[in-house]
Amino acid sequence: MTSSEPLRILLIDNDCQRADLVRNALRKEGHEVISQRPDATGLTAAVARDEPDMVIIDMDLPDRDTLENMSTLNAHAPRPIVFFANEPGDRATIQAAVRAGVSAYVVDGLQPARVRSIIDTAVARFEAFQSLRNELAQTRTALEERKLVERAKGLIMKREGCDEDTAYGLLRSSAMDHSERLVVIAQRVIDMLAPGGSHGSQAGSEVKRVS
Repeated sequence: MTSSEPLRILLIDNDCQRADLVRNALRKEGHEVISQRPDATGLTAAVARDEPDMVIIDMDLPDRDTLENMSTLNAHAPRPIVFFANEPGDRATIQAAVRAGVSAYVVDGLQPARVRSIIDTAVARFEAFQSLRNELAQTRTALEERKLVERAKGLIMKREGCDEDTAYGLLRSSAMDHSERLVVIAQRVIDMLAPGGSHGSQAGSEVKRVS
């Protein structure tokens, strides 16, 4: 998604006249309101059904239900969210909206002359946040996989009476032989040798096979 592309927008606004102003301002910038809802109830399901590129919410202040629905959306089907607040909110309210996934929080409602810059800012912030979130998820995954490999090495060292380098070499060779990721082999070893897994001669033969 780029801010220069026409966006398909889900609009939340319970004021028809105000919604028409928002719709017209967005249309002038090449964007399309594909769906309008009076409130954020069922927001995640609505996004799954309509597949908008962005969600715009125009209301006085974000209430508790709106914040909860935005948080759910941000967790399961994140989209850039622009919130046009028609009343000034305190710092805590704005922070709560940002934590719920709002990419741009605009006080005093929508002003047509600012639509383009607001949309651009929201998309840029959303993309930056998603990039950071993806990097964090990849880091966590890598850490968890490293823990599995380290545990598997420890089990092999104990079982086979070998050193760490040898245990790792056995894991790596098995991964190459089976055309599988190292962490898959590590999990297999853990399943066989960890307490509660396979024991005795069966476990011994399985370690030989896997390694």
